[in-house]
Amino acid sequence: MGNAADPVDYGEIAAAIEPTGMFARGGFLTGPADSIALPDGTPAVAVVMVGNAAGPMWQRFRAAQPPGPHPLDTWTRATLRPIAAAFGAAFVHPGDEPFRPFQRWAQRAEAVWPSPIGLLIHRRHGLWHAYRGALLFDRPVTGLPVAVEADSPCTSCVGQPCLSACPVEAFAGGGYDDVACSAHVRSDRDPDCLHLGCAARRACPVGADRVYGPDQIEFHMRAFAGGAAGPARGGHPV
Repeated sequence: MGNAADPVDYGEIAAAIEPTGMFARGGFLTGPADSIALPDGTPAVAVVMVGNAAGPMWQRFRAAQPPGPHPLDTWTRATLRPIAAAFGAAFVHPGDEPFRPFQRWAQRAEAVWPSPIGLLIHRRHGLWHAYRGALLFDRPVTGLPVAVEADSPCTSCVGQPCLSACPVEAFAGGGYDDVACSAHVRSDRDPDCLHLGCAARRACPVGADRVYGPDQIEFHMRAFAGGAAGPARGGHPV
């Protein structure tokens, strides 16, 4: 991968991640005010985001059959840490403490915006995507894609159906009632949210052709609600 002091090429990083079914989702060079550090305290010079959308990641994960209460997190860490190490980088996961501001990082790395229901929206993937980690470098990364300057698709969305689609009105009043949401998913009153995915998320017209498959949706919804796939950690299922 070159000398440890040499810059790293973003294209090479993206190519190394691609076989996992995940993909590099842009990145950025840090500035003096960022205070981003590797786990050992070394200041980070560059950040590269990694995530997924509709695609082969789910099949790769299911084929691996990782054990434990958080199998997707286990698989993600085991898959991406060696890739990070090969480039002399550190891998950080959204579930690692101290928690990192992944949403802020994502908005610097590529064109995504906060949606009315809190998830970041992408112009192509809509709400059907996620960030699985970040690679932190103590040296520059060259060839980083430039985030496109554009308006969020939510600004021109008529009626914002995501806010009114929830059967328990979890987004009423401008907030998010995660207790009501998770209790509803756990109940037998309306199995659609468990088996088909969050009604608010499904109501978004952007990326409607990028919806996760049934197995992936139910896995995430059960994890969110504290079911067999793993305990809830707050927020929306991803």
